[in-house]
Amino acid sequence: MDRKRLAILSLIGLTIILLAGVLILYRAVTNRANFRPTLGSGSEATLQLPPGFEANVYAQDLSGPRFIAFGPDDALYAADRGNNRIVALPDADGDGQADEFRAFAEGLDQPHSLAYHEGAWYVGIPSGIVRLVDADGDGRADSQEILIDDYPTDGAHRTRTVSFLPDGRMVVSIGSSCNACVEEDPRRAAILVYDGPEAMGERLFATGLRNAVGLAIHPETGQLWATNNGRDMMGDDFPPETVYIIEKGLDYGWPYCHSGDVIDPELGGPDACRDVGRPVVQMQAHSAPLGLTFYTGDEFPEEYQGDLFIAFHGSWNRSEPTGYKVVRLPLDGSRPAGPIEDFAYGWLDEESGQASGRPVGLAVGPDGALYVSDDKGGFIYRIIYVGPDS
Repeated sequence: MDRKRLAILSLIGLTIILLAGVLILYRAVTNRANFRPTLGSGSEATLQLPPGFEANVYAQDLSGPRFIAFGPDDALYAADRGNNRIVALPDADGDGQADEFRAFAEGLDQPHSLAYHEGAWYVGIPSGIVRLVDADGDGRADSQEILIDDYPTDGAHRTRTVSFLPDGRMVVSIGSSCNACVEEDPRRAAILVYDGPEAMGERLFATGLRNAVGLAIHPETGQLWATNNGRDMMGDDFPPETVYIIEKGLDYGWPYCHSGDVIDPELGGPDACRDVGRPVVQMQAHSAPLGLTFYTGDEFPEEYQGDLFIAFHGSWNRSEPTGYKVVRLPLDGSRPAGPIEDFAYGWLDEESGQASGRPVGLAVGPDGALYVSDDKGGFIYRIIYVGPDS
């Protein structure tokens, strides 16, 4: 190839890149994007809570902690994603703060989720699932077994959330590669199911879920619940964020339909929302719901028993930032008993538009407290109920 032709091709390539950048910038401006709360490092937040509740820092100096879960030893385990490890955070003296940072397993690729099942921890990483076993009981994993290593990792939404159904089947959620597109890999924007912990018999469990980051099992019904992050670039208030009860074989609409009743302006047609799965609840657009958990403790007041808590990570795709808090959905069994309400907030400074933290994972501890991870600040908070006169 002569130099003139090479120069022409290089110029064409550069022009395409510049045009793409201009298009992205134009769409961001016309859709009134706001990246400010997502940027920079975090700091400790002073949380605002309902009367009678208090919060303290349970652990700090983590690097991008994502999902959290309590193990059989009553220690809190966290996916310390920025440090590529799973860390155990026990509170041996019961003072409400972690006594130790114990690396349970290191050298993992950006771990996001973890689930304990039948003597082992299962960890979601971008390319698959890793099983960790502590055979000698010394508090550190002796083996790291790669169960799955072929998930698609290109494009957006690289988190993988693993959970187990009551009958022992393993489920894994995989987000879309894009904002709105027709995927080539059917495992994208879907929840997969396996016959058991050996990850055999992979098949689709549910489809049409743009980014179902959070998974939780209802403690009474055994149903699988999921948060779902709606698409961007449709304005400040569309489409609503959602929580679903996941039914086997059901399609939830993406990329043609969003939130059960919003037709995609680019890909959807008149019948796009016909026969799609309907959400349990619709929530403020661009809140970015991630972790969710049912309150199964006995320390919170009776009206909180069995309710659903959801961590709003916050999104860049809104002119006035929203999210950056934990909300509560009152439930009567599996049915909403009232509207979504703020439970813990204070990570977002509404005057400055800055956010000190971004909530991600939720877990109810053996002590009945609610634990919240913050991947921007590197904290884990502990929320307790101390009484109406506090």
